[in-house]
Amino acid sequence: MFSENMNTEFKEVYVSDIKKEVIAFANTEGGTLYIGISDNGKIIGLDNPDFVMQQTANALKDGIKPDVMPFVKITDMILEDKKVIKIEISTGTNKPYYLSDKGLKPSGVFVRKGSSSQPVSDDAIRELIIQTNGKTYETGRSMNQELSFVSFTEKMKERNLDIGVSQFRTLHLIGEDGLYTNLALLLSDQCEHTLKLAVFQGTDKAVFRDRKEFSGSLLKQLDDIFMTIDIYNKTHSSINGLYRTDNRDYDEESLREALLNCIVHRDYSFSGSTLVNIYDDRIEFVSLGGLVKGLTMEAVYMGVSQSRNMNLAAIFYRMKLIESYGTGIGKICRAYKNFSSKPIFESADGAFRLTLPNMNETTISLFSDDSTSLIIDYLKRNGSISRFETEKLTGLKTTAAHNLLKEMCEKNQIKVIGKGKTTKYIIN
Repeated sequence: MFSENMNTEFKEVYVSDIKKEVIAFANTEGGTLYIGISDNGKIIGLDNPDFVMQQTANALKDGIKPDVMPFVKITDMILEDKKVIKIEISTGTNKPYYLSDKGLKPSGVFVRKGSSSQPVSDDAIRELIIQTNGKTYETGRSMNQELSFVSFTEKMKERNLDIGVSQFRTLHLIGEDGLYTNLALLLSDQCEHTLKLAVFQGTDKAVFRDRKEFSGSLLKQLDDIFMTIDIYNKTHSSINGLYRTDNRDYDEESLREALLNCIVHRDYSFSGSTLVNIYDDRIEFVSLGGLVKGLTMEAVYMGVSQSRNMNLAAIFYRMKLIESYGTGIGKICRAYKNFSSKPIFESADGAFRLTLPNMNETTISLFSDDSTSLIIDYLKRNGSISRFETEKLTGLKTTAAHNLLKEMCEKNQIKVIGKGKTTKYIIN
């Protein structure tokens, strides 16, 4: 009379495997499970259906996540004068459902195939998550629900920002199903994505000088790698009379913006690491994902910003790590305004690379703007100019103004008179 199929399952008595069958039906097209019928369809019946019904309801409520009970109906019925339990399961709306003690792993997630319930692969679990939550990685349900937030909580408190269950929901670290999202995973101490730093001797990858890998919360990774890069950001000194000028290889704000760009805008659906490569003449930042679909490099140079991870960007903005959207590339370009070598922005399918030239390996460009002309015109009118007056006139920082005046001297356009605080420059 009865037979098991895609939508029907029999159990002679209550067993814990019932949870697995319910999960499989909820993750697929729904179905009906009978307790009191043998595998071959013979009706056996139950002596204590009320107890079994309560036992089953408790097991499903406590043993399956997310809550599957809204999609389950448990009733008793009479078949051939024998009492059996009928469990009707509808397709759930919060897939994938899984065993609470196993988590979102192949050992805890099942689907219905033919007349049996079978475990699924990690890729199939991700596909179920995408089907339920859409294709935005950060809003998807985290496959790891055993998360801690020591680093994230510390960083929020350092900025006098409240952090608790309500904030986790507001910031989208907890989804509507009450479970942690992938955004929570990225900010947790268990973040599965890493940042890799490699330091090379010379200008190619022939010889490694150092390599490190940073893990943990993205906020911890950001701090750790910034401090490490700072160690390799050498300082070079130049003497002008009694005054010494210190020049670092890389502008700190440019490094900061490059790192934030790598972390906030990369595609975390890729499992690979973000890469930072340091050479003698440059530093490269390589992140996965490329530009957001529909965005061009021309638009990026114009200051257009379309974040791939809107909620992550919003948290960084709240923490004042990001001042505003679309300003990072402009800041980097302005830092190199007066240098002959410029930052290079490259986008390819699946990857984005930003290259910052070593400022002490390049020269001030006299022809990148009208700074030289401004100085010459000023000298014709006033006879002499100081470094401080050059800064005010051109808008250059101290180091850039000093280097520009020095190069103009080397080109015999101007010459130095006086020493120390009385140092002036006049037309040669």
